[in-house]
Amino acid sequence: MRGLRYAATALLLAATVATGGCAAQDATPESAAAATATTSGLPPTTGPSSGPAPSGSATDAGRPTTGASPRGSDSTATPATPSYSLSVPDLPTPQQRGIVEGGDVSWPQCPPGTGIPQKQGQGKPMPLGSAEFVVLGLTNGPGFHANPCLGSQVAWVEQRHLLAAAYSVISAPVDDDLARYGRTGPFDASTTAGRLANVGYQQARFNLATMRRAGLTSPIVWLDVEPVPDFDWPSDVRANAAVVQGAVRGYTDGGVRVGVYSIASLWQRVVGDLRLGLPEWRPAGGTSRAEALRRCGAGRMFQGGTAALAQWVEGDRDRDVTCPGTSTYLSLWFHQY
Repeated sequence: MRGLRYAATALLLAATVATGGCAAQDATPESAAAATATTSGLPPTTGPSSGPAPSGSATDAGRPTTGASPRGSDSTATPATPSYSLSVPDLPTPQQRGIVEGGDVSWPQCPPGTGIPQKQGQGKPMPLGSAEFVVLGLTNGPGFHANPCLGSQVAWVEQRHLLAAAYSVISAPVDDDLARYGRTGPFDASTTAGRLANVGYQQARFNLATMRRAGLTSPIVWLDVEPVPDFDWPSDVRANAAVVQGAVRGYTDGGVRVGVYSIASLWQRVVGDLRLGLPEWRPAGGTSRAEALRRCGAGRMFQGGTAALAQWVEGDRDRDVTCPGTSTYLSLWFHQY
């Protein structure tokens, strides 16, 4: 379906050029497949809260009015031919590759003894040699703690010329997080919801800085929303939703797309019925590849987005597959090393 939308966009642009017509400038692949990502501002929701308002936001004061174009004295004169400007985006080359397999890694693959006390590296194996992509974790469990061996994991991916993406765990504020980060960001710090959203925003900015230091390039960051052992979410789903919305804004302001990793029961436990409409990465636990692919179905949707990836656990590894139809434009989801 996404491939058809891109094809339709390309045909529309080509038809516009051929007929000398005028098209909107700055069209992007995202505008042809808006359901794949929210790329500006705080995403709309239909959940329990409409979300914290950005600080300093202004309402539209109305459109400026313009007078009618003056006519020349000769009403029969031939009007000048207008010149049109058309901006054609660089569309990725479509290449249907079927189901593509990969894996994901984070702090559990780090050497034992590395990381924060609650999330020590376990020396788990890296993805199988057959993996074509790797999704790399940015966090060492909770927010504001970087994966301690991300740099070496990026190097591992780069040496093998694999596709790469990123994910990050999002977590509730702990200790002095609210005091330290709550007043820094685009949201109204005079409200609790605004301060919580600013904490989420700063978690995202922290993770983007971690990516830059490690040399990791990814067009998307998958936001892992689930209970975090030792750093669990409180029972206030409205407050938790504000943190998640702030993180989404932080990533989009940083120029990357956002997707969400979770399942319906865990999503609802953390943020209630928050709806973001972002691409989904759906885990199937210790089941099978076949079950993971079944999770791509519409019945497994948890926040209004389409399935892009699915995961299952096998042999002490997190294994992943692209959902049917998503491999046509892999550059939307991965960077090629």
